[in-house]
Amino acid sequence: MKIYITRQIPEVGLKMLRDKGYEIDINTKDRPLSKKELIKILKKKPYDAVLTLLTDAIDKEVMDVAPTVKIFANFAIGFNNYDVEEAKRRSVVMTNTPGGGAERVAEHVWALILALTCRVVEGDMYLRKGKFKGWDPMLLPGSDLAGKTLGIIGTGRIGSDVAHRAKNGFMMNVVYYDIVRNEKLEKDFGATFYSTVDEVLKIADVVSLHVPLTKETTHLINAQRLALMKPTAYLVNTSRGPVIDENALVVALKAGEIKGAGLDVFEFEPKLASGLAKLSNTVLTPHIASATEKSRHDMAVLSAENIIEVLEGRKAKSPVY
Repeated sequence: MKIYITRQIPEVGLKMLRDKGYEIDINTKDRPLSKKELIKILKKKPYDAVLTLLTDAIDKEVMDVAPTVKIFANFAIGFNNYDVEEAKRRSVVMTNTPGGGAERVAEHVWALILALTCRVVEGDMYLRKGKFKGWDPMLLPGSDLAGKTLGIIGTGRIGSDVAHRAKNGFMMNVVYYDIVRNEKLEKDFGATFYSTVDEVLKIADVVSLHVPLTKETTHLINAQRLALMKPTAYLVNTSRGPVIDENALVVALKAGEIKGAGLDVFEFEPKLASGLAKLSNTVLTPHIASATEKSRHDMAVLSAENIIEVLEGRKAKSPVY
């Protein structure tokens, strides 16, 4: 069996595959492959499986040059880089690594929220530049969280964990929108359901996004919806970059339509929208919300398990359909 891996992953996953006697080829470049490069590589050998990252678009064109591939295994929680319908037509298995780093993502959400409301990044830069001359009662005032309202868009595992920490850790009220009402969230955390995104945006002091990237969620947060938010509100995104119209966000932040934004994902990743990096009312991290040694270990193991199960004629552990 021949397997291609589009980027280096933790050794534990590679060892599992090698121990099965599989032949493994790994991208040696320390960067994502372009689609053209991936197609060229997949033409070289009759691969049985491909282990991918979110940066790899797996569509009809890619599948056409790899007719022997039985499974594409995504080393990621999401799978918006996969053409699932095309895979179904070909009976090709596609998998992901759900739960991989989910708790860590929720923790990162709170790191962004606290950095914004406590003005941690601004304070750090202020001090490092030698501007700190002593305690000043008017220096960099932040925003309280207790008694404020957290709005969650999407209440899957991560969104629910964020709600738990909001209610029990910071004594915040929780409101939410989801396509399916989450009665457990209401029961456990006293969360209030709203039937539209707009209603949540109008009432929330902090908005956290936890939706998959689909046609419906692309630019879910646009100029019109940013205008609905309070001028004192913060927006946090650890889901997928294109969920926010990033250019519109820059305009809103500059105009003071919202108070600040914490982003771990970006619409034009790895590039940022023009002007975003220059704004002092943002906290930006390079898509590292799920990055811990344990989460990456677990994701490597599950990716390898999915490949092994399929190549040995069994059902994948975490198929996406």
